[in-house]
Amino acid sequence: MTHDLTDDLLAAKLVRGLRPTRVVLADHDARWSERFARRAEELRRVLGERARLIEHVGSTSVPGLAAKPVVDIVVGIDDPDDERAFLPDLEAVGYDLRVREPGHRCFRAGDPDEPVNLHCYPPEHVEVRKYLAFRDRLRSDAADRVRYETVKRELARREWRDMNYYAEAKGPVIAEILARAGWRE
Repeated sequence: MTHDLTDDLLAAKLVRGLRPTRVVLADHDARWSERFARRAEELRRVLGERARLIEHVGSTSVPGLAAKPVVDIVVGIDDPDDERAFLPDLEAVGYDLRVREPGHRCFRAGDPDEPVNLHCYPPEHVEVRKYLAFRDRLRSDAADRVRYETVKRELARREWRDMNYYAEAKGPVIAEILARAGWRE
């Protein structure tokens, strides 16, 4: 599942460049789902029918799982490459474009105490289906939830040249859990 990520590959898609980081995990917080609900309502208001899907994904969407306290949201936009159709509206409510790659845009919003990552893909994109399958597996399988959290805690001990390297390092355990969930690409 590794993509052989390099600084050059990241530079081609990161709008603001690499950001060295340490990962800080927090115990699950019920307020994460409340933060998602507020942001989902805002996205429905701002994007209307252009938001064909709005889902809470990532570790903050799984009760009982430790996570970086950043709520991840995936929004189904028919054509994320057509930025004129949605980018100005998202920027107007505080979303900052961070990643630009074909068929995907990623934004950051919120103050430092309530950060949100917003991923925009076409609604039927394989990455959307993968996010949902992974989330649903972690919600329903305690052993996989523990396995994933253990790996995340081990990886959080390291410093990373960019958060994307941390995400890539989780790839093998994510693939393992997705396989148990019956995922086939």
